[in-house]
Amino acid sequence: MSASSSATVSAKSGPLGKILVNSKGHTLYLFQSDKNNKSTCNGECAKAWPPLKTNGKPTAGSGVNAKLLSTITRSDGSKQVAYNGHPLYTFADDTKAGQTNGQGLDAFGAKWYVLGTDGKQITKASPSQSGGY
Repeated sequence: MSASSSATVSAKSGPLGKILVNSKGHTLYLFQSDKNNKSTCNGECAKAWPPLKTNGKPTAGSGVNAKLLSTITRSDGSKQVAYNGHPLYTFADDTKAGQTNGQGLDAFGAKWYVLGTDGKQITKASPSQSGGY
């Protein structure tokens, strides 16, 4: 996914609670191996879990705390949107808005979880893995 001039992060209510989504309504995830505003997901990892990139200041959509939005600089020099210090990613297997197929997956050395509007990971199992909503 190419970087838009400014990425918008919004909130969406679903079976996992109020979670963060991108401008297309696709679920945003955190990677537990990321620490201190630094992304550790590159190469093949970034193909499966595309980082949410931006060229400008990210925009807080409905239900999102603008104070928790920031950007980090990736190893390739691009800017990635972060929320409460967690770099944000989409999941390649979430092909439609509202899907949470990446929830709780253990891939590339750590777990992936959706992020709540409070900036904390939500660790309950995703109902969409058994048919969606």
